[in-house]
Amino acid sequence: MSTTFQLDTSTSRANPTPQPMKRLTVPKIRAHKTDGQSGEPLVMLTAYTARQAQLLDAHCDLLLVGDSLGQVIYGLPSTIPVTLDMMANHAAAVVRGSYHAVVVVDMPFGSYEASKEQAFENAAFLLKQSGAAAVKLEGGAQMAETVAFLNQRGIPVMGHVGLTPQAVNVLGGYMARGRSDSEADKIVGDAKSLDEAGAFAIVIEGVVEPIAIAATRAVSCPTIGIGASAQCDGQVLVTEDMLGMFDRVPRFVKQYENIAEVIGKTVAQYAEEVRSRAFPGEPQTYQPKS
Repeated sequence: MSTTFQLDTSTSRANPTPQPMKRLTVPKIRAHKTDGQSGEPLVMLTAYTARQAQLLDAHCDLLLVGDSLGQVIYGLPSTIPVTLDMMANHAAAVVRGSYHAVVVVDMPFGSYEASKEQAFENAAFLLKQSGAAAVKLEGGAQMAETVAFLNQRGIPVMGHVGLTPQAVNVLGGYMARGRSDSEADKIVGDAKSLDEAGAFAIVIEGVVEPIAIAATRAVSCPTIGIGASAQCDGQVLVTEDMLGMFDRVPRFVKQYENIAEVIGKTVAQYAEEVRSRAFPGEPQTYQPKS
């Protein structure tokens, strides 16, 4: 594990303390792919809280504080209403809970599209407030100038092409992308534009597999697939999806556990014991000293 714990006697909470482990860096992630070839695939999962980061950190190369927190944490209908403050606060918690993985934070809708100067101001805010190492933004060739502008000013950028959730109103839904020749060409072209602009990695989401493979082979930086292909240079999932926290499982998700069922059974047992006065018992109560 990448953390140990010290008991805070004032709060009775166990706080993480760093072990002698150096955090991965953006250049190391970028260098994972050389001459078009990558080694062992990169592992990335979403994280939104300090405790979640503690549990995931030792197993991941990157932790993504995704704007998917809009739906996962806040119950919003999409990522569109997510704010900069939401992203900064959750990213700071994830940074505090991790000591190994590179923490990347999503730039929310409306925080970077107007101009490259707007993007710099808001990206700088996110990194200052959270301590994250990089930002992620959606869009292809149209965002290349912004990616280059940020990169040249010390802000590493992860790109995102294919199915871009912030553009769901334009796309008309969450269906797979790249089924037509024109759209397939655009996805590959978008990935190449971001790569040339200096993106250190690119998420390829919801793209038919041959196009995801073509895009991966077309760029020099690592690609991170989600609903794409095992031939991408890494993979990412929303942690709550792969743990089975929700009833609906997207097609591209493998559910490794059904944590919702475990929680339901555990809470049901607790409720039964409370109502029968079986809890708390003597081990959970303070008795007079003899």
